[in-house]
Amino acid sequence: MLDNQYWDERYRTEEYAYGREPNDFLRAEAGRIPPGRVLCLAEGEGRNAVYLAELGHKVTMVDFSVEGLRKAERLARERGVQLNLIHSDLAVFVPDGIFTGVISIFAHIPRAARRRMHARLSQILAPEGVFLLEAYNHRQPSFGTGGPRDPERLMSLEELRLEVSPLRVILGREVERDVREGIYHTGRGATVQIIAAH
Repeated sequence: MLDNQYWDERYRTEEYAYGREPNDFLRAEAGRIPPGRVLCLAEGEGRNAVYLAELGHKVTMVDFSVEGLRKAERLARERGVQLNLIHSDLAVFVPDGIFTGVISIFAHIPRAARRRMHARLSQILAPEGVFLLEAYNHRQPSFGTGGPRDPERLMSLEELRLEVSPLRVILGREVERDVREGIYHTGRGATVQIIAAH
């Protein structure tokens, strides 16, 4: 079980474990997110949240690692943006209000917690709001280039289509791509990418 102590240890170094730049899929597709409030789930050290704040969004990020939140705050300060930081486990987190975007980048939480969070999407997304996710799929452990080995934390496109219903899937695919994000995601990887909206 990966707990907050595990993640605090990973994030305690000065180096950013997954880098300081946003995820490639998010960078490519961020233009789909309408202006407004954006929620970043299990956002770690804040690289994606800071990027979205730089684009002008009002960003709330959630993570259960105090060390991750500390580094996110530092990165935001360096980049001259503000983030709303929430210290919480996604297994118990209940989003407050409506968002134009919900972002989940390599948020490999247990399946039951993930399903509960995804079931809330239709209630917390604004009418034109967008849900954007990239995660490792079930083929990733054979690549050995990062991500969890526990199959419960990996995802398939088929599972995600069911979990985000009744949202409409705009883009959904499982792809192999080079992931170069810090020292823990490095090399060829097997990911699932999904964008969904009302």
